[in-house]
Amino acid sequence: MREAVAALAAYLTQLEMRGNEMQIDPIRLEEVSVLQELAKQTFAETFAHDNDPKELEAFFEESYSLEVLTSELSDPNCQHYFLRVDKQIAGYLKLNQGPAQTEQELENAFEIQRIYLLQAFQGRGLGKVLFEFALEKAEQSSCDWVWLGVWEHNYKAQQFYAKYGFEKFGQHEFAVGDKIDVDWLLKRPLHQKG
Repeated sequence: MREAVAALAAYLTQLEMRGNEMQIDPIRLEEVSVLQELAKQTFAETFAHDNDPKELEAFFEESYSLEVLTSELSDPNCQHYFLRVDKQIAGYLKLNQGPAQTEQELENAFEIQRIYLLQAFQGRGLGKVLFEFALEKAEQSSCDWVWLGVWEHNYKAQQFYAKYGFEKFGQHEFAVGDKIDVDWLLKRPLHQKG
């Protein structure tokens, strides 16, 4: 029964997305203010229920200021992409290599740092589209590992990543203002054969 429901949900998602044009495009430097607004909105939609507004504002100032985002967009070791559905921005993706990675625990690694969708576009399989695009970019790199961080209490995401062969290899602290959360670090080897 559960499989039939899942199959029906997948079919309905395909019907809903049919006719919708999807594009994943690199974010240009002149789009930094659009990225800033999107980053703040998607983070707030995802985590506002678990964080004090003052903590969120401190996080936004530290991570999503125009200065920080401009620096990241200018860094050749960072890649940022917008996902557009029917020319409307639905979400974004941030990928890091080399010194741009948030952790340096793995040699020759590729980090998937951010995948965020606006709430209005969630539940349509678009997160999976962005994630598989990120994996494709990782496979095209000369890196040996792809890795990411996921909140220790986000069990649904952990199960999703496990289906793609990701395994826990560590953890790090993730600060939202003065509030400290723990993210699990998950990795998967790249360029697997067979």
